Amino acid sequence: MSNDGVSSVTNWWQGAVIYQIYPRSFCDSNGDGVGDLNGITSKLDYVASLGVDGIWVSPFFKSPMHDFGYDVADFRDVDPVFGTLDDFDRLLEKAHSLGLKVVIDQVYSHASKDCEWFQESKKGKNNDKADWFVWADAKPDGSPPNNWQSVFAGPAWTWSAARKQYYFHNFLSEQPDLNLHNPDVQEELLSVARFWLDRGVDGFRLDATNFYMHDPNLEDNPPYKNGNAVRPFDMQDQIYNQSHPDIEKFLARLRKLMDSYGAKFTVAEVGGRRSLEEMAAYTKGDSLLHTAYSFIFLEEEELTVPGIRGAIEDWDGAADSWPSWTFSNHDRKRVVSRWRKSRPADAFAKAMNALLLSLKGTIFVYQGEELGLPQANVPFDRLVDPEAIKNWPETLGRDGCRTPMPWSCEGTNGGWPAETWLPFDAAHFPLAVNRQEDDPASSLAFTRKLLKLRKERPALITGEIAFLDVPEPVIAFTRTLDEETLLCVFNLGEEETPWTCPMATDKLLLGVGGVERADQASLPVCGGFIASI
Repeated sequence: MSNDGVSSVTNWWQGAVIYQIYPRSFCDSNGDGVGDLNGITSKLDYVASLGVDGIWVSPFFKSPMHDFGYDVADFRDVDPVFGTLDDFDRLLEKAHSLGLKVVIDQVYSHASKDCEWFQESKKGKNNDKADWFVWADAKPDGSPPNNWQSVFAGPAWTWSAARKQYYFHNFLSEQPDLNLHNPDVQEELLSVARFWLDRGVDGFRLDATNFYMHDPNLEDNPPYKNGNAVRPFDMQDQIYNQSHPDIEKFLARLRKLMDSYGAKFTVAEVGGRRSLEEMAAYTKGDSLLHTAYSFIFLEEEELTVPGIRGAIEDWDGAADSWPSWTFSNHDRKRVVSRWRKSRPADAFAKAMNALLLSLKGTIFVYQGEELGLPQANVPFDRLVDPEAIKNWPETLGRDGCRTPMPWSCEGTNGGWPAETWLPFDAAHFPLAVNRQEDDPASSLAFTRKLLKLRKERPALITGEIAFLDVPEPVIAFTRTLDEETLLCVFNLGEEETPWTCPMATDKLLLGVGGVERADQASLPVCGGFIASI
């Protein structure tokens, strides 16, 4: 990318908007209360009508579902609860016929303990998969090899009586870590990638990329001062259990494979305290990943100008690559509940979608955000998320953002044919798709309008971004491509805010929160605009 406002972008994914689908909660085609692939296919016309460029489908692979699909037992098959490989092929065909790209998850950092690779590995130290996972002897007193802690709760080591060693797991004990230092493991994972690329997928979202490799010397992690820590994991500085430099070597092999299939796409999920540094490392140049996103917005508890501006400018300053951004996903509280405070919910949802879709980068929109859904309240007796159950009530977990998509406000099942795997929150029924579909003032209608504008204005897709120094809580920036410059302005405060437009504008393209002129004297709560200058 050039920095003079003239773009050389030619890749479909740069500036694309990708709609994330969590299969269990999107649409149920067979009446078992769990969403499935055929359900997704049946709703692709709706997804296409939003104006997005593609979909990201969270894991649907064969799994015992201890972590709801992120514990993969068979990397080349569909779990029966979601359907079959033929169902996936039909989904792919329908999506492509609608002009939608299809990105799927790939989980390379770990597998399920039910995976045949692990079942073979734990039999002993001399079989052909003995070193496919991370095994270590106990200390002389029988305790684990080191002090590493798992993300969810407790030690990152579990004893195997069969092998008489501990195995390592950054996440649940049911998710043993693959040993990507082993070249055979890398070859197998690249073979898995080929399997899905051969079926026609357009790209991969790479789960937990910075967890791919550990320190083979198994050094203890140092402590980390964190007065708000709920989990032992947060009390350590994760230096040795993840983020090994050789991760980049594997990513280079994966990128070479992806390039051999043409215009494919890779986006890394990178969490943790060094996410920006690692995102930049994993996407530098043209030989690693195409882009990456972190939890920087997903974990921010406050919506502030420095928070938004700092993240964008830090990326531009640290990375010679293309960014990706999202405000919500299947792991974190929905944006309306996380950042709204006293602001009106509907107006706030519209403002946040307008802000997100004005940023430079590839944008991920989580299912239901186009409706302005708040975080659902899931009672303790209906929780299924292992993180929530282990740490409740201090950590409410991920179930509240994973409840089923409300297709209809009629009845008790939100348009689903049976009682759902997670309960509906009554607050979601008034926001159901069928309630918003024909309402020109709805959040759904506004999202479609936003996405239409983004497609019509190339500067919003691939233009450079430059922030203006205006008084907080207003955030203002320009998007520039060739001869076109757009001014994007949003009031992030909880009160009406005085406003003096710093430049002349030719035309207001989109008003947010009742704004009718770019040069009006104040911006209402949740107010803003996009204008040409």
